Amino acid sequence: MRGSFLCDVGRRVRGRQWPAVAQAFRPADERGAALKGCAARLATVCLAVLVMTSSAITAAATADLRLIEAVKNRDVESVRALLQERPARIDVNAAQGDGATALHWAAHRDDLAIADLLIRAGARANAANDLGATPLHLACTNRSAAMVERLLAAGADARATLLNGETALMTCARAGDAGAVKALLAHGADVNAKEHEHQQTALMWAVAQRHPEVVELLIEARADTGARSLTYAQTVVGEQTQRAGREELNYTVLRGGATPLLFAARAGDEQSATLLLKAGADPNDSQPDGVTALVLAVHSANGGVAARLLEHGADPNALSSGYTALHAAILRSDLNLVKALLGRGANPNLRMTKDTTDWNLPATLIGSTPYLLAAKFLEPDIMRLLAAAGADPRLTMPNGADAVMLAAGMGSSRTASRRGVETIDFGKVEPESRVRDAVAAAVDLGGDVNAASQTGDTAMHVAAALGHDTVVQFLAEHGAAVNMKNTRGITPLLAAMFGSTAGRGRAAAPAGADSLGFEPPIELAHPSTVALLKKLGAAE
Repeated sequence: MRGSFLCDVGRRVRGRQWPAVAQAFRPADERGAALKGCAARLATVCLAVLVMTSSAITAAATADLRLIEAVKNRDVESVRALLQERPARIDVNAAQGDGATALHWAAHRDDLAIADLLIRAGARANAANDLGATPLHLACTNRSAAMVERLLAAGADARATLLNGETALMTCARAGDAGAVKALLAHGADVNAKEHEHQQTALMWAVAQRHPEVVELLIEARADTGARSLTYAQTVVGEQTQRAGREELNYTVLRGGATPLLFAARAGDEQSATLLLKAGADPNDSQPDGVTALVLAVHSANGGVAARLLEHGADPNALSSGYTALHAAILRSDLNLVKALLGRGANPNLRMTKDTTDWNLPATLIGSTPYLLAAKFLEPDIMRLLAAAGADPRLTMPNGADAVMLAAGMGSSRTASRRGVETIDFGKVEPESRVRDAVAAAVDLGGDVNAASQTGDTAMHVAAALGHDTVVQFLAEHGAAVNMKNTRGITPLLAAMFGSTAGRGRAAAPAGADSLGFEPPIELAHPSTVALLKKLGAAE
């Protein structure tokens, strides 16, 4: 409405035209006059809106809603009697305060008999409530093809849209009634319409809810298999920020940007994925962050979709996200998927190049090969499978840690799972028996028990610092040195005493440091490990 709310934009004051940005610099008397005029017009508009709203409320309060109540109660005899009153006193299109009519309620109750009575009495099939919902939307929500067909026959608009842009076709596609979808398409529903908030289509919704019969109908109606939802930036607040209050630890990621195939990969709809691929969907499609459909399917534990993608040419070595599908399969501890990927040519020696905090592949794992990742995650069966497929067991992390050290626990914590989930967040620390099995697999596959990282730490240092007695015993039996010092001068025995390869203990120490400059702790971190190492010949 001209001159109501934008009173200061391009206003003519005393015969002069003022640009919008210059309004604050007009002479005070002119600016005051303009503001007074704006206030007067604003008051008039607000009064008009108030009057209209009050009128609507009054009308709703005084309307005869007996028909609506009868429909709500599924009282067909009362409905018939009210409609047959003479002279007619019932408005068949009377609405409640939210705009819902008797026909809305008939569709909601999925009562065809009552709906037919109302339609014959002149009920408008396109009446919309305050959200823009017509009876057709409610029929779709109920998965009622019969009601959809009856409403369409009565003139309901197949392109009916809610205020948020959701079409009746989207509603039907999400609900999954193929008959209702077919009827809407036959009456001209827009198969490629997008809702406003995320720019998603009926095809995306059908795939996301795993309705392949509907997906097939939409594809036959020329739905765009390459349509992409809205891409937007989102700031993620990490748990470190929440616990430490450090805003700089927040980070921004790209969300959305999904195609129907990406929805299928995430939802695990193998049938829909196959239909989409046959219709020309790109098997190497990816999200804005580089995560491919294959990586997404693998991480979502949807092996069936992953297999279909591989059959249609998906690249098992795509690294656009910074890690491959093989890395994701190991994160998921999915031996069968690892086998399938290796069978399709996945490279077991590709390294991670970027991290993802979303999927517990943090920056500390950059440089990991699938084999090193399997060692850290204590997956001996996967380690053997990778080695048989050509994984190099001698490769190390950027800090020099090899598979034996990672399996022993280098870079891991006693208060978190090997996949980095803290116990405070319901993570479960793996039992020591799994650690020993993974270390044994790494050694059996060619690992060097005396290899050292850039800080001079060996697998023996790590096992001692974590108090894993069975691992210490195993390493010693396979030739690991018990008196090797790291670059800080710490031996495995001191690591067991302090509970750290850095020589910093948990407890205070008495006066008087030893020859290495370290004060022995009052309380040993791992007394049984200290005793074992001494028995094996370890010295401070």
